[in-house]
Amino acid sequence: MSSEPIRVLVVEDDPVAADAHALYVGRVSGFAVAGVAHSRYEAVRVLERTEVDLLLLDLYLPDGHGLQLVRSLRAAGHHADVIAVTSARDLAIVREGVSLGVVQYVLKPFTFATLRDRLARYAEFRAAAGEASGQDEVDRALAALRAPQGGALPKGLSGPTLEAVTRTLRDAATGMTAAEAGTAVGISRITARRYLEHLVTEGRAARSPQYGQIGRPELQYRWIPATR
Repeated sequence: MSSEPIRVLVVEDDPVAADAHALYVGRVSGFAVAGVAHSRYEAVRVLERTEVDLLLLDLYLPDGHGLQLVRSLRAAGHHADVIAVTSARDLAIVREGVSLGVVQYVLKPFTFATLRDRLARYAEFRAAAGEASGQDEVDRALAALRAPQGGALPKGLSGPTLEAVTRTLRDAATGMTAAEAGTAVGISRITARRYLEHLVTEGRAARSPQYGQIGRPELQYRWIPATR
């Protein structure tokens, strides 16, 4: 896997929002801001002179719709991926975006934690390389792009807490127990275990007994990267 950062072009017509999005991207390890554009025209000019891996793209630009920009880029042979940043909730637009290579949608307003999670998932997806050993590995690579959906979670689980547990487990190099996850996130061990078990069910984490202590062995949870 390359050590080069993923180069991101922020395309956003609101200067304040553009600065905030660029700041957010710059705070995520493995990503670098390649440029900021406030219109389709500016975005095209940046892409003509700068190597870009990912567009963080507002869909409502002063000189045309963001998907028109993506369509013209594809016609010109640009293959940069796109994360759409928008307040649009029209699912027809979402479907059109998917057909053009939009890999994620982030609805405004959003927090740094939300964007960080989407970028981390994109990085996992991008890092997957080589030939898959089977269907499970293909599914795992694609699952990296899926963000937790509050309405689809089991009863009693919340999206924000799941995101917090996910980030904590992902950042734990050697894995962690439910007690350790609960302490890190600020929830009880029992609650943390419910979220960790959900990640196991979703194929995003694995568990194994941790021996060497008095009494029953504790379960150790570890994140499963998409590159596995």
